[in-house]
Amino acid sequence: MSAATRSSTRDIARAAVRAELTRVAFELFRRDGFDKVTLDDLASAAGVSRSTFLRYFGTKEDAVLAAFDGSERRLADALRARPADEDDWTALRRAMDAVIARYHEDPAGSLATTRLVRDTPALCARNLEKQYTWRPSLAAALAGRAGDDQPTLAQSVRAAAALDCLNVALDHWLASDGALDLVALLDDAFDALASR
Repeated sequence: MSAATRSSTRDIARAAVRAELTRVAFELFRRDGFDKVTLDDLASAAGVSRSTFLRYFGTKEDAVLAAFDGSERRLADALRARPADEDDWTALRRAMDAVIARYHEDPAGSLATTRLVRDTPALCARNLEKQYTWRPSLAAALAGRAGDDQPTLAQSVRAAAALDCLNVALDHWLASDGALDLVALLDDAFDALASR
């Protein structure tokens, strides 16, 4: 077996364990409440030691927010892939489809995850903190589309506003208990800030 195959197999196994730990953590948090569940509870429920759990997730928050891993990269890649003649705001809106795709794949699971994150102050704060780090990537993707080396102030503002539109749409979707269409909400949020 080559080193590349071993590494690939190891990566697949690691991803499977990580996904299982996330699933167990989410179920425990939903049942008992995020604040009542300890790291020891999580490890025990998953059938691993505390140190093993901590090798995969440094915090309880990370175990839930792993559901959003890769979103920044997917969003920036989708933005860079938009047609060159498309305006920044339209390109940002269409790129958001890469992030909300999971809401279409598993609406009930996505609603439950969103509810847990929004209803738990520690998770909500950590999620917003993570999203804050997405802004430079989005602004850089906008700059690249324009042929610029560095993002302009306007590109940075558009990136920040796009993320806020996503969060407001998610809040309204959550308030409707998933009854409203998330795509329509996101379209409406972007339209509210579109140039007139």
